Amino acid sequence: MTQYENVPENFYEYKFFKHDRMSTKFYVIAVWTLLSFVVKVNAQDKVECWDRFELSFKQVTKGNPFDTRLSATFICGKEKKTVEGFYDGENTYRIRFMPAVAGEWRYVTSSSIGAMNGRKGTFTVVPAGKDNHGMVLVDGEHNFKYADGTRYYPMGTTAYAWTHMKETTQEATLKSFGEAGFNKVRMCVFPKNYSLVKDEPALYPFEIEKTIKDKEGNERKEWDFDRFDPAFFQHLEKRIDQLNRLGIEADLILFHPYDKGRWGFDAMSNEVNVRYIKYITARLASFRNVWWSMANEWDYVKAKTVDDWKLLTKTVVENDPYRHLCSIHGATATYFDYWMPEFTHVSIQDEAPVLSSTASATLRKIYRKPVICDEVGYEGNLPYRWGRLSPQQMTYFILNGLLGGIYVTHGECYQQGNEPIFWAQGGSLKGESWKRVKFLRTILEAAPYPLEMADISRDLVTSTAGPDYYLVNMGKDVKGFWTFNLPVKNADYNKLQKNKRFKVEIIDVWAMTVTEYPVIFETTEELDYRVFDIHHRGVRIPDTPYIVLRITEVK
Repeated sequence: MTQYENVPENFYEYKFFKHDRMSTKFYVIAVWTLLSFVVKVNAQDKVECWDRFELSFKQVTKGNPFDTRLSATFICGKEKKTVEGFYDGENTYRIRFMPAVAGEWRYVTSSSIGAMNGRKGTFTVVPAGKDNHGMVLVDGEHNFKYADGTRYYPMGTTAYAWTHMKETTQEATLKSFGEAGFNKVRMCVFPKNYSLVKDEPALYPFEIEKTIKDKEGNERKEWDFDRFDPAFFQHLEKRIDQLNRLGIEADLILFHPYDKGRWGFDAMSNEVNVRYIKYITARLASFRNVWWSMANEWDYVKAKTVDDWKLLTKTVVENDPYRHLCSIHGATATYFDYWMPEFTHVSIQDEAPVLSSTASATLRKIYRKPVICDEVGYEGNLPYRWGRLSPQQMTYFILNGLLGGIYVTHGECYQQGNEPIFWAQGGSLKGESWKRVKFLRTILEAAPYPLEMADISRDLVTSTAGPDYYLVNMGKDVKGFWTFNLPVKNADYNKLQKNKRFKVEIIDVWAMTVTEYPVIFETTEELDYRVFDIHHRGVRIPDTPYIVLRITEVK
């Protein structure tokens, strides 16, 4: 709906007063006074749960429009939430709200500008559609779910600066995301300046105050940190919405060290950092597929201390009325205080936890929060040790993490001529591990419950996904034969009993095949904390690595 409010009947007469009827000073004051009472309000009548309801105001204001205070309180029954508004350029202010409850909602605005203050209205929230599961939340201690209760297993990738590349590369990146079946992507808000990534973005988060040249003749921009560039954020929002339509969560990295003085976004004062956080949360918190990653390799950002990171993290959480997922990411094996209540999950860069499933399982036991190894290295051909994993090794790391009950983010960095490197610039995928990520996601989603080790520290290969549901990891060695045997302990589920009948499926992760073995096994009585097949049978395994056995009860 559109509304024009508080327009004086003789406004146009006032507006066209001749100068000889008043002084120039009085004329200017009169025009500004009248403009402050003219506001065009736009709002929807109906939205789905977890979609965005938006109020927009066309309003001319004096001074810096980014300093204008604007918020709204939304009420439906016992549900009540206050959200901040923001200036979006071209005399437009917006308030965005993500309702989580169906029903009739009402709102009232509050503003330092009289024409936007005390505006009231109502709208209807209807149940979510079939592809709308809401925002992702923590499920219990170690896992995730959507707001509607649907399980969510993060099977994502990394493309740090993809939204800062040329348009054709961005479109190719979106196509790759869709083909790969990723459901999360790690991406930076600020552009990236790195030895392999030197692209100059078309848009910047702040207005350019002036451009100067250094002694070498290189241009350097100086920013007006009091004024954001709405076009930059509008473009980011467009891409986040496109990810949402693909079912992908945008794990937004708010700060990073890959600047090195080129733009100076890594060395802003905390006053500017807080202002930026308040602005971006006002704009993006209503996007249901947003996560907050405080930083990538936070310890390399030399302008910030641990206390600074804690302050900025608290600022994000305090200004996010919906409590989106939030974490921080360090350099290799650099851990933060992930026990902070502001952090919903652990986001780390470390290979050690995925060298085996039990290492992964131990890490999650320590933190008692969901753990994501957001960087264990990248499949690629770079000379650096972090960027030259074989596709098999990348797949093996992901598999070990999943079977240990944590999650592992995919990454790819093949350098081929002038083509974009996916890990930073996006573009087209060139490797092989991404195909196995998509396959493993189907294995996870077919299980009745999330995976974890069945008998942690005692059994190094057996994982469970519920009562009488197991995955046994043969690893990257060729086994040839596996004698049927399972631990009696089954995590927190009931212990495994005798006379249970099981079928075995051979999952070839690399070949991406599932083959049922033509034997039904039956368990014996417990023998030294394990059960075996009553006929002492086993499974003939293909002479290839990366085999997982799925063992499920036959009713």
